[in-house]
Amino acid sequence: MNSAETRRPAPLEPGTPAPDFRLRSTPEQTVSPADFPGQPVVLAFYPADWSPVCSDQMVLYQELMPEFKKYNAQLIGISVDSVWCHLAFAKNRNLRFPLLADFEPKGAASRAYHAYREGDGYSERALFVLDPEGSVYWSYLSPVGVNPGADGILRALEGMTKEEALA
Repeated sequence: MNSAETRRPAPLEPGTPAPDFRLRSTPEQTVSPADFPGQPVVLAFYPADWSPVCSDQMVLYQELMPEFKKYNAQLIGISVDSVWCHLAFAKNRNLRFPLLADFEPKGAASRAYHAYREGDGYSERALFVLDPEGSVYWSYLSPVGVNPGADGILRALEGMTKEEALA
């Protein structure tokens, strides 16, 4: 076990106001969670485009987009890779959700969510579901080498929907 693994950060806890950020999705466009007011936002921080686990995770999320849409949720993938790397990766893997470049200043968004691996220079594999009011509803930090799947995300979205129905 290396020193970075022994000092893994704790992701932002539920109930925490979600830090806002604006990152590039293309050379000319930026995206922020605030661009989706009144709807849940799923933030999927991941280490790097092209790695086998990251590829599997992002492709799985693309396949599950109809499930996310049932909850009116917007999915956003985020890593420290460049816009150009993201564009090639998205085209190759047929991803049709925003991939944001947390590139410069490197890891600023993942740092704000306590999901940056200081010793390694890339993001943890961390998931956040933001509620429509912009607070963290659910968070999960997965081991870097493990695809966290989507069960936790879908349970969080379902739980949020049930809470809203009761309110």
